Amino acid sequence: MNIVETAINAGNFKTLVAAVQAAGLVDTLSGEGPFTVFAPTDEAFAKLPEMSLTGLMNNKEMLTKVLTYHVVPGKVMAAQVAGMMSATSLEGDTIKIQASDQGVLLNDKANVTATDIECSNGVIHVVDTVLRF
Repeated sequence: MNIVETAINAGNFKTLVAAVQAAGLVDTLSGEGPFTVFAPTDEAFAKLPEMSLTGLMNNKEMLTKVLTYHVVPGKVMAAQVAGMMSATSLEGDTIKIQASDQGVLLNDKANVTATDIECSNGVIHVVDTVLRF
């Protein structure tokens, strides 16, 4: 299964999948890749103010920027992520990475809660907070 199919089947990425569909990124994230996705759960999206999330979902350009910021080109497994200080997102900006005995923290706010969910076109790492809003 590709990244989009895996996210749909997982059941805890409904908001992410709806956002990917609204942004028109299904074909991209179903494509050859490989991609590494730092995937916010439904609970991560629920932390956003409701009005802000609604506004984001209705602004395709901003939504695309937010979503592509969560994607890194290439297949970067957890062991590699833990050894990195940063990664350049598909959107073009840098994601700050801090690894410690407690785990991996992105941009000083998002914990990586599950890793190495392998897909036919990359890998998903689960995060508990939307990285950029």
